[in-house]
Amino acid sequence: MSKEKEMFKPKVDGKVGMYVCGVTAYDLSHIGHARVYVSFDILFRYLQFMGYEVNYVRNFTDVDDKIIARAVQLGEDPISLSRRFCQEFHKDMGFLHCLRPTVEPRVSDHMPQIIDMIKQILDNGRAYRVEGDVYFSVDEFPEYGRLSGRKLEDNRAGERVAVDSRKRNPADFALWKSAKEGEPFWESPWGPGRPGWHIECSAMSAAYLGYSFDIHGGGMDLIFPHHENEIAQSCAACDKSNISYWIHNGFVTIDSQKMSKSLGNFFTIRQVIELYHPLALRLFLIGTHYRSPINYSDVQLESASDRAYYIYQTLQDCEEVVGRENESNKKENIPNEILDIIKCFNDVFVTSMSEDLHSPVVLSAISDPLKTANDLLHTRKGKKQGARIQSLAAIEKAIRNVLDILGLMPASYHEVLQQLREKALKRAKLTEEQVIGQINERNTARKNKEYERSDAIRKDLAALGIALMDSPEGTTWRPAVPLAMQEQYSAES
Repeated sequence: MSKEKEMFKPKVDGKVGMYVCGVTAYDLSHIGHARVYVSFDILFRYLQFMGYEVNYVRNFTDVDDKIIARAVQLGEDPISLSRRFCQEFHKDMGFLHCLRPTVEPRVSDHMPQIIDMIKQILDNGRAYRVEGDVYFSVDEFPEYGRLSGRKLEDNRAGERVAVDSRKRNPADFALWKSAKEGEPFWESPWGPGRPGWHIECSAMSAAYLGYSFDIHGGGMDLIFPHHENEIAQSCAACDKSNISYWIHNGFVTIDSQKMSKSLGNFFTIRQVIELYHPLALRLFLIGTHYRSPINYSDVQLESASDRAYYIYQTLQDCEEVVGRENESNKKENIPNEILDIIKCFNDVFVTSMSEDLHSPVVLSAISDPLKTANDLLHTRKGKKQGARIQSLAAIEKAIRNVLDILGLMPASYHEVLQQLREKALKRAKLTEEQVIGQINERNTARKNKEYERSDAIRKDLAALGIALMDSPEGTTWRPAVPLAMQEQYSAES
């Protein structure tokens, strides 16, 4: 509301009430949804890490014009269609490692609360009836527009705000819509019908958090009119209504263009994770500050996948080396230089995340402990260093703890690395057997001193995102950013 950063002070010490507007469940969720719910999952996790008891409420809109239109198109009952897509949404959130909120209320289960709030707004003289409909009167709420800074005439009539000549002001919006033939309806004092979009969130947030709570969030597109209308409704129903912090995440663009179905650049979460690991998508999303716009492209996802592979491979190597050592070797003191690297990393984590969730700085800071771990694992000097095993164990633990808070910790390093390899093969349109065959062919070429042929095989695979790694033990492969994309990524960076 102040358009400034403010120190976070909850209304009740040690407790946080947070409401985030959920999806309108009529289709599979897209990467714009992924951005919203990963952003607020990070906030949820970090508040818990800071010791707060968080009551996180995220709703499902399961009664809406879009749902009804889709149900008619598919010949399906609107409520059952919505229930099905709520389940699909939960699957997507599971893939992305988003924790379940404390409560996930649905509109269809909260009609009594919605009707009671509309009654209260009418009783307070802030709404009016037109036949079987009820409209909020924006003229009766002088503070309308204080969140968005927009004027009344900016209200977008037609965007879930019906163009209706019966309204006193074109910006007035529906609290209750009278029943239409073939649509779901509920009984009310104004006749059968269903609620308008905005009233749902006001009623459900009040039901679980009261009229006064700490955080209300959602995508930047909700600032106006949705959140502006929520403020008007909630204040009209209860003059003590107050939200301390309004938080909004930035938009997602596709190859620097706005994401939209009409432009054909609209991607669902399922489409993206068909080719890229969900944790690579999550890593990509939190690699940009949540309030900034983020540009989605294959190059960016390839880069995030490459980074994820490097992180998890290093941590698996740490785990394997530490696991092979005898207990008797674990009593040496960790050198101060290693302790300093770990302390610096932990300090950057807390400082950056406490500074308006600056996750990109944290992801950048992981580089130092990862490099130190790789030096200890693979260089001659590192392998001879005192307390090497204890140092590797401490570094792995420090990084693991941070990844866990960021929702980037896999069930096992081995499993996620295998999954990243499988996705890379799928993008390259190759099988593991074909790659092994190419490695064997290259080995034969090298044996026969056919170096042009061996270099060509390496380069052809690199162009597809498969990097060959030579060592005294033989040649292996790992996923990598395809050559052409490496050049493009360097240019974008």
